[in-house]
Amino acid sequence: MTAVDTGRRHRALWADARFLLGILLIVASVAGVWFVVSAARQTVPVFVAARTIVSGEVVSSDDVRVEEVALGVLEGSYLEPSSSEGSLEEGMVATRTIASDELVPRSAVDSADAVRTTTVVLRSSVDVPAAVEAGSVVEVWSAPLVEPGIYDVPRILVADATVASVTRDDSMIGGGAAALEVVIPRADVAAVLEAMSDESALSIVPAVGGAG
Repeated sequence: MTAVDTGRRHRALWADARFLLGILLIVASVAGVWFVVSAARQTVPVFVAARTIVSGEVVSSDDVRVEEVALGVLEGSYLEPSSSEGSLEEGMVATRTIASDELVPRSAVDSADAVRTTTVVLRSSVDVPAAVEAGSVVEVWSAPLVEPGIYDVPRILVADATVASVTRDDSMIGGGAAALEVVIPRADVAAVLEAMSDESALSIVPAVGGAG
């Protein structure tokens, strides 16, 4: 065998190897595209908020609905029904505000024992802006009662509360009187209850960027 024949054979083998490698790359590319398309078409049942759910609220079956959604690589990141009937696990509490029609992330709910917030109903001594609604972040201010009709300088009682509901009574003098159910940290409960029992004037005001 001449050196020329050996060189031709090596070039032929290398050409065959590159051809096979090209075929394998094409097959892998097609398989990858098929996998991505197939995964995109696969849907899973997940919970969607039927209304705005605020931090600290117990989440019931009436608060959510089940929808089939294609999640792809995000599968497992959202709350799924615990059974084929689409039931919601009992005792779940929202750990942050979940907007209406938002997919419910697993990280947005937890067991009641793990949640460090609770709800109280407060009546604001000043008008509450119309922009304050369920889901708004507000501050609770307290002005201690010194003597009948005289109050001390107001101070922040709770710096970060979330409104669960607002009941306005426009018939009352002053026009914007409202009772608000607010979610507060459990660590602030004692101070809030003390202010209420001392007949301090409580005011609910929007936090910076928190209304609406």
